Amino acid sequence: MDLDARRAEAQGAVGRPLSDQDLGSYLMYPKVFQDFARHRAAFEDVSVIPTPVFFNGLRDGEEVAVEIDRGKTLLIHLQGRAEPDEEGHCKLFFELNGQPRVIRVAKAGLASAAAKHPKIDERNPAHVGAPMPGTVVTVAVEPGQRVAKGDPLVSLEAMKMETMLRAERDALVRQVCVKPGQAVAAKDLLIELE
Repeated sequence: MDLDARRAEAQGAVGRPLSDQDLGSYLMYPKVFQDFARHRAAFEDVSVIPTPVFFNGLRDGEEVAVEIDRGKTLLIHLQGRAEPDEEGHCKLFFELNGQPRVIRVAKAGLASAAAKHPKIDERNPAHVGAPMPGTVVTVAVEPGQRVAKGDPLVSLEAMKMETMLRAERDALVRQVCVKPGQAVAAKDLLIELE
């Protein structure tokens, strides 16, 4: 196969034009280069992150300067972190250019309950699911409780707006699958009715 054909094959594999250096990387390590290209497409250019920070993260109290563009540098100072919750996530407290921030991230090496959270069966009218990603604010029912059409079941917060999910019919609550403060993804099972 000639070089032009190999270049076309490589560009088709990663979905973008390749420099000669990229083509050489693809020819020597095709799988590694494709994995790298997928990572870069998902997370943009991570080459601006110092190598030790990329592989190990920041230690509590550590600060790093990341130049994202010529003359634009982000100062990131990790102040501390909370212990992982039952879902395998922990909160990181940091400053970004002097402004305090908090982010919730999955703790590496811990099994996440969020990943194992059951999804609704869209054909099952007894399943009440999350219409969008968000955080559970209140749970108004418990297993064994009777609900009438229109009764509140669960309220979710997403993008600073609260949505109340209500019973679509008279039913008995069979199972409650969430609790206040829990993060949910779209179509996660919240409540199962009978």
